[in-house]
Amino acid sequence: VQLVESGGDSVQAGGSLRLSCAVSGSGWSTYCMKWFREVPKKGREGVAAISRDGNADYADSVKGRFTITLDIAKNTVYLQMNNLKPDDSATYYCAASWLHCTAADPRGDYWGKGTLVTISS
Repeated sequence: VQLVESGGDSVQAGGSLRLSCAVSGSGWSTYCMKWFREVPKKGREGVAAISRDGNADYADSVKGRFTITLDIAKNTVYLQMNNLKPDDSATYYCAASWLHCTAADPRGDYWGKGTLVTISS
C-alpha cells in the first residue's frame, strides 16, 4: 500500500483546508485509514480514523471541526479541516492500519510522507 498526501498550505486562523491522501495497492480499502499530525518536539498525535464501513473517530481536539471521509472509487481519503487554529499547525500524515481503528491508536502499517499545514493568527 502506498500513500501520498496533498493539500497542505498556509492559511489564517478560522479558515479551512481539505487534505487528500491518494492510496494505491491491492486490498487497501480493507484497512483502517488514519490521519496523524506531528510537530517537532511535541510528538505525534492521532487526529482521525475511519473504518472501511465509514465509522469515524476523532481526537477531542478536532471534534466538530475536522471530518474524515473515504472515497473508495477515487482511492482517496480526505480530511476536511474547518475553523482552523494556530495549534493545528503541523505536518499531517496519512496512514493505513490493519487493526485498531481509533484516532487515539498510534499504530499504522503504512505511512505517507506528510503534508505541511501552517495556520497563522
